[in-house]
Amino acid sequence: MTPQDITTTLSSQFDAIAQTDDPLSWQVQANGGHLLVLLSDDQTWMQALVSIAPLQAAQPYVEQLMEANFDQTQEVRYAFYKGVLWGVFQHSLASLTQEDFQRAIARLLYLQQKGLQDQFNQLAETQIRQIIRAAKLQGQSLETTLQTLQRFYAEGVMGGIDANAQEREQFMQAWRYQLERLWHEAD
Repeated sequence: MTPQDITTTLSSQFDAIAQTDDPLSWQVQANGGHLLVLLSDDQTWMQALVSIAPLQAAQPYVEQLMEANFDQTQEVRYAFYKGVLWGVFQHSLASLTQEDFQRAIARLLYLQQKGLQDQFNQLAETQIRQIIRAAKLQGQSLETTLQTLQRFYAEGVMGGIDANAQEREQFMQAWRYQLERLWHEAD
């Protein structure tokens, strides 16, 4: 790929691209975020990236992010730089095809759109499985575990003590769903 090929590809995918003052970089406004494409000074490497979340928001999910890099993110990777979690695609410009570039852009925009949702869900499921294991070690049934959680909400140990009855009921329905879904899987 050449710099002109990058411009052509970005122009075909997006309504507005802004080539910055630097002729080796492009910026695209896409899906409420920015896609940046940068070339190395010697024009041998291309890097495409999107910001996903501030480091502080992503910090609790570092383990899930690194696991995703290993088996879920395909040709893109999560990376931290200057207090931000980024989605990054790097490739040698000489061997980069238009199809690979387009696929990487789509994947980056998907990661940006998802934000930390998948990592939050994965961490939450891990913690629910730990609660189930602990309950089972104590000989509790599913119903007893739900009663304990309900008492914790009522006492303000979990959730806000100022939560109204409807909010508590929504929390308990979510807990019931997750506990029923995972109860027989967790040992």
